[in-house]
Amino acid sequence: MIDTFLLVGLPYLALVACIVGTIQRFRREPYNVSALSSQFLEHRTLKWGSVPWHAGIIVILLAHIFVFLFPGVWRAITANAIALVAIETVGIALAFLCIAGMLVLIVRRLVSPKVQAVTTNVDLVVQALLLVQIVLGLSVALSYRWGAAWAPGTVVPYLWSIVTLQPDATFVAEMPGLVKAHIAGAWVIIGLIPYSRLIHMFTAPLHYVMRAPQVVVWGNLARLGKVAGDKLVASRRLFITGTVATASGVGLLGVGVLDKFVRYFQGPKLTEEQRADLLEERLVRVKATAEQRELELERLRSAYIAVGPLAQLDAKKGRYFIDYEMRPALAFKGDDGMPILISAKCTHLGCTVASEVNDQGQILCPCHVSYFDIKTGAPNPGPPQRRRSRTSTGY
Repeated sequence: MIDTFLLVGLPYLALVACIVGTIQRFRREPYNVSALSSQFLEHRTLKWGSVPWHAGIIVILLAHIFVFLFPGVWRAITANAIALVAIETVGIALAFLCIAGMLVLIVRRLVSPKVQAVTTNVDLVVQALLLVQIVLGLSVALSYRWGAAWAPGTVVPYLWSIVTLQPDATFVAEMPGLVKAHIAGAWVIIGLIPYSRLIHMFTAPLHYVMRAPQVVVWGNLARLGKVAGDKLVASRRLFITGTVATASGVGLLGVGVLDKFVRYFQGPKLTEEQRADLLEERLVRVKATAEQRELELERLRSAYIAVGPLAQLDAKKGRYFIDYEMRPALAFKGDDGMPILISAKCTHLGCTVASEVNDQGQILCPCHVSYFDIKTGAPNPGPPQRRRSRTSTGY
């Protein structure tokens, strides 16, 4: 229930609050949208906090947006081991940069009397949330390594399911608590954007980059009047052009969104063959569920699990079976002829490991190239998993 709220309910609450709140603030308080600058009140400490914070967070946000929009390209980049290490290193360094900058900004607001005069409770709450969010992201990067490689296959599909109004929390439901806390923190911050200084992100003066250069002309009054008239005509044309372009874009966007909403509520229009395939797929799922329930019933009624004859166990290839927690496990023959039982779930993100044993007596997790010793359950040093896989004492 908590996961459903944090991963499905909270995102839509945050998105609705952000969209509706932003529209209302632009309509009711158009002159109070941009953030109040405190540089005139105190500027010596500000540069040591604002510059590192903005330099780090902008690059991190752009990287997150790029992964969300182009997951295939990102997978191709992170498939190279050198590129993956470089991305992880840069990301961790930027996180430390953001933390240092935010700490300076928080101390500045608490210490400087002039800055305190224009500081609200919401400002302090938002800064604290941003600091916690960066710390959570850094903790995920340090505790569950190579997130740049596994995020496109887990977090990105989850985000797309939220955006396309087809929420599917199963992509991240089994992830560690740190990852889910980082995701939930992001939704909370998005929901607070219209009610804090964060709304100044929507008023960034990007048009300064594209505007025509300003030319200061000295002359008589007649020349100044002619220049002013030419500028007025040009500004009117620019205004009309911009209005038409904006209206066209908004119209196309509205048509696209409306089409998505209509299709979402109408449901897919399937042919007879597609309906038959869908029914067959549902039947397969029902049978799989029934088989799982039969296994659960067997586990409840029996104190033993029938894995197979001892003579059929092999030292180099494991036999899969389902344990008492309804999770896959593996059975091998030990050097003494007795069975070795070990979980088939990787302790990193729960991937199912392979059953083949290499020359070092290890089995492979294919998701992130991690190995476990079948006798001790210990992972090899370096890869993302940190805990031992359970041994026969757990069965």
